[in-house]
Amino acid sequence: MCGIVAYVGSGNALPVLLEGLHRLEYRGYDSAGIAVVRRGRMKVTKAAGRVADLRERVGDAAPAPVGIGHTRWATHGEVTDVNAHPHTDTDGRIALVHNGIIENAEQLRAQLAADGVPLTSETDTEAIVHLVAAELAEAGSLEDAVRAALRRVEGTYGIVVVDTKRPDELVVARNGSPIVLGVADGQMYVASDVAALVQHTQRVVYLDDGELATVRAGGYTTSTLEARRTEKAPTTVDAAAEDYELGEFDDYMRKEIAEQPEAVRRALRGRLDERFATARLGGLGMDARELRAIRRVKFLGCGSAYYAGQLGAALVEQLARVPSDAEPASEFRYRNPVVESDTLYIAVSQSGETLDTLAAVSELKRKGGNVLGAVNVVGSAIGRECGRGMFLHAGPEVAVASTKALTNMSVSFAMLAVVLGRVRDLSTMDGSRIVNGLRELPDKIDETLAREAEIAEVAARFAAARNMFFIGRVRGWPVAREGAQKLKEISYVHAEAYQASELKHGPLALIDPDMPSVVIVPDDELLAKNVSTIEQIKARGGPVIAVTNAELPDGLADAVLRCPRTEPELDPILLTIPLQLLAYHVAAALGRDIDKPRNLAKSVTVE
Repeated sequence: MCGIVAYVGSGNALPVLLEGLHRLEYRGYDSAGIAVVRRGRMKVTKAAGRVADLRERVGDAAPAPVGIGHTRWATHGEVTDVNAHPHTDTDGRIALVHNGIIENAEQLRAQLAADGVPLTSETDTEAIVHLVAAELAEAGSLEDAVRAALRRVEGTYGIVVVDTKRPDELVVARNGSPIVLGVADGQMYVASDVAALVQHTQRVVYLDDGELATVRAGGYTTSTLEARRTEKAPTTVDAAAEDYELGEFDDYMRKEIAEQPEAVRRALRGRLDERFATARLGGLGMDARELRAIRRVKFLGCGSAYYAGQLGAALVEQLARVPSDAEPASEFRYRNPVVESDTLYIAVSQSGETLDTLAAVSELKRKGGNVLGAVNVVGSAIGRECGRGMFLHAGPEVAVASTKALTNMSVSFAMLAVVLGRVRDLSTMDGSRIVNGLRELPDKIDETLAREAEIAEVAARFAAARNMFFIGRVRGWPVAREGAQKLKEISYVHAEAYQASELKHGPLALIDPDMPSVVIVPDDELLAKNVSTIEQIKARGGPVIAVTNAELPDGLADAVLRCPRTEPELDPILLTIPLQLLAYHVAAALGRDIDKPRNLAKSVTVE
């Protein structure tokens, strides 16, 4: 959730740090800071607020060949300059930035205070830098000092440490929070996300949990917490600096909504098999016999990834007739789950670094579970831990509110459902029908996006509402949940999702002229029941926005958001698109900071 950038080399660290922190703003943060070393002296600059505020404070500082930077999302301590990173030891010799949460921070801080160490912040991070300073007196190197300090630390961390007396190196470590090295000629970069690196290099090294690196301008060495050397070769990332540029758009969410047709085309490219009416998902690493042995499928994710998993579970049950469900990874990891050998577990995460989902994967692997990853970032922790699965091919997603990654998750799960179905009882005819529906999906998303002006008008009409219901039945239920999520996370309008059948079991009491209901109405076998739901809401004076690909009776709804017809099983994928635009335009009408919603972050790497 926080962001890290660091540099050591023959150039000037300051512009690298400031630009890198700017590119990591989307991760969510409330303060920022940098520390640079020049001629054996440390200069630390911190600011509560945006990177622009930090940039103003830095001003025209002198060039420095090494430095570290950070954007903070507060976990321990209020949002203040003092609590911002980097943190330094008492002598100002060592500076450190940290992502994650130190679980035994209070004990460590108490021990340090008892030893007479003055603590100036409220953060857990400050304890680490003082531990490193204490160990440095006995250690033979900065790496050894960091290693010794981390042995006393419990929790998650991604850290970078710089020492004024060793200004030619950085020491980096990871446990549960992502760290990636960028490799270039005579220069090295460190970041928590490749977004901060791709304008400089596409050659990267991903650290594993429990691994450290010493980084110098000429290269790097890696080792474990037990001081065993490891070998890490650079890989090339499929991303470029322009992928993170806004171009003609005002914000990333709107850009990423518009990119969905091409993102879906990428996800489908080379994967649809017309001859056998199925899909090719080579990343699964399973043959037909192994696929047939699966007796249950469980999707694990958080937030929108969880709702995409619900959609995927419904597709698998419909097309493959395999019992399937979805569960929040954050709950799964703590409830001592029964792990079945014939269940296929699918860990879903855009970033591939979601802490709760990664912990669920680790628990599954400890218990011998059959687990696949569905991630959008090659080299991410979940992708590496699973070792196989489905790459989403959505391209870099910057906005906190997921759009194109969510859509590509759903499309990938539709392909998985076809694969599982075709080794069972899904007929060639039905397989061909779904394959053709998937092939047509990008053009139909284009058609839906072409209705943006109509959706924006509806959003303007209802933007003053303080509360909204989102209602769906069966296929429409995960769509309703995702729609409510989008609206509340970027507009701050209170939104709740309910199954249509549950309205009469309590929520109907809240219906009145000030409570609009967004009702998901696919053109399927439940159309008449969904129409009846709308009539019940209208009878109690509630305004209704219908999201549909069906022909509804004139005047039934106060507003209608339309999308084209597709195959009934694929309706939820297409019906999600108008809800993205509705949330976007409500937030825009309310003047919200759409890409940086308050209190939220793009990648949740802490509990």
